[in-house]
Amino acid sequence: MKNNIRVERAILEMTQEQLAEKAGVSRQTIHAIEKGKYVPSAILALKIARIFKKPVEQIFSLEGND
Repeated sequence: MKNNIRVERAILEMTQEQLAEKAGVSRQTIHAIEKGKYVPSAILALKIARIFKKPVEQIFSLEGND
């Protein structure tokens, strides 16, 4: 699964730590999601999308092998 969390954070000038706090997870979790090493649960994906005030499909997208 691809994501553009890093880009969205940059637009809002938000750190991984700030996003993690708002989403209720650790900074390491946000880092792992950004690097594609961890696929968030549906609930976490929806929380992140809500933080950025965008549909989840604008934050996350499936890759060919997903």
